[in-house]
Amino acid sequence: MSDIGRRHGTNRPLLSAFLDCALDKHEGRFQNRTYLALPVLELLMDDRHAAPSADRMSTLLMADVVRFEIEAAAWSPERPGPDGPDRPDGPTLSTRLRHALRLVTGLDRPEADDLPSRLAHAPRSRLEGLADRLPRPPATDRARWFDVTVQPVSVVHDEYFFIRVLQTHEMHFTAIAAAMKKAIGALRAGNPEGAVEPVDHAVAMFERAATLFRVVATMRAEQFSAFRQHTQGASAIQSEQYKRFESLCGVPPVPRLESSAFTSVPAVRAEVQDPGHDTVTRAYLDLRNEGGVDRARWNRLDMAIGRLERGHQRWKSAHRGLAARMLGDAHGSGYTDGVPYLTECLGNRLFWQLDTP
Repeated sequence: MSDIGRRHGTNRPLLSAFLDCALDKHEGRFQNRTYLALPVLELLMDDRHAAPSADRMSTLLMADVVRFEIEAAAWSPERPGPDGPDRPDGPTLSTRLRHALRLVTGLDRPEADDLPSRLAHAPRSRLEGLADRLPRPPATDRARWFDVTVQPVSVVHDEYFFIRVLQTHEMHFTAIAAAMKKAIGALRAGNPEGAVEPVDHAVAMFERAATLFRVVATMRAEQFSAFRQHTQGASAIQSEQYKRFESLCGVPPVPRLESSAFTSVPAVRAEVQDPGHDTVTRAYLDLRNEGGVDRARWNRLDMAIGRLERGHQRWKSAHRGLAARMLGDAHGSGYTDGVPYLTECLGNRLFWQLDTP
C-alpha cells in the first residue's frame, strides 16, 4: 500500500489523504488526525468544490451514526453480520437515537423525545425508511470518499459511533474557530456589536457539543476499554481545531502554551507564537484603548463573551465527568494523566485577560 501511495497519491489528493490515514499505524504515525481521518474530511470540505460547511458536515456525520445503528439493529445475533452481544440494548439504542436525531434535525421539542421510542418498536421497513430519509453527502465521485472516513482499530460495535462523535466535535470546533475569526474582524472594523453574533454562534455550538456527550454516555465503559487499548497515541489532546479556537480567543498563559496541550499540536503553537497572530482579546483591548466607542455599545459583547466563557466551562466539566466514568484511574490515550489532566484544565479561562461578566 505504501507503493500505491507513492505511485498514485501525488496527483490524487483524496487517495493520498486516505492512504495517509490507513497506513498510520503501519508506518508509526498513528495520531488523532489520522485515526479520525481528518485529512480526508477536510478535503471533502474544500470550498472550491461546492463542499459542505463544517456545520453541514457535522449533520452528515451524525446522520451516519443513526443510519449505522438502524442497519446494525436489523441483524439478529443468529444471522450472519455484525456481532450482536456488544450492540446496545433497546433502551440504550433509543436514547442514543434520540440525542443523535436532535443533532441531525435540530429538534428540541417533546415529540423528539418520543420519536426513538416509536422507532425502537417499529417494523424493520419503517426503520429502513427513516435511514433513507436522513441527509447524505451529495452523489458525486468526490463525496463517495465520505464512506471511508471511519477506520476502526477494533471490531467493537461502539467504536464506529465513537469515531463519528469525535469527528463531529472537530467539525464543531472548526466552525467555532471560524466564528472567532469573524468576531476579530468585526472588532478590527470598530464594531463591537458585530462581534456578538459570531460569539453567540460559538455558544450555540457548545450547546450542541453537550448533546454529543449525551450520545457518548450511551456507551458502556467496558466497550470503551475494549477498543481504546488499540488507540494508544491518538488522543483528543492532539485536537488542532480546539486549540485553534482557544488561541483565537486569547493567547494562552505561558504555562499552558508550554504544556503538552500545545506541544502536542506544533502547527497551532507556531501560529500562536507568530507576531501577527490576532485574537478576540487583543482586538477587544486595542479597540477599547482607542476610545471613541461608547461604553453602552460594549455591553452586549461583554455579555456574549461571558456566555461563551461559561459555556466552555460547562463543556469542560461535562467532558471531565464523562472521562471519569469511562476511564476511572486509567491514563489517557495521549500519554496524559487522564482525568487528573482534565481536572487541572478546569481552571483555564479563554478570556483571562478581560474583565467581563
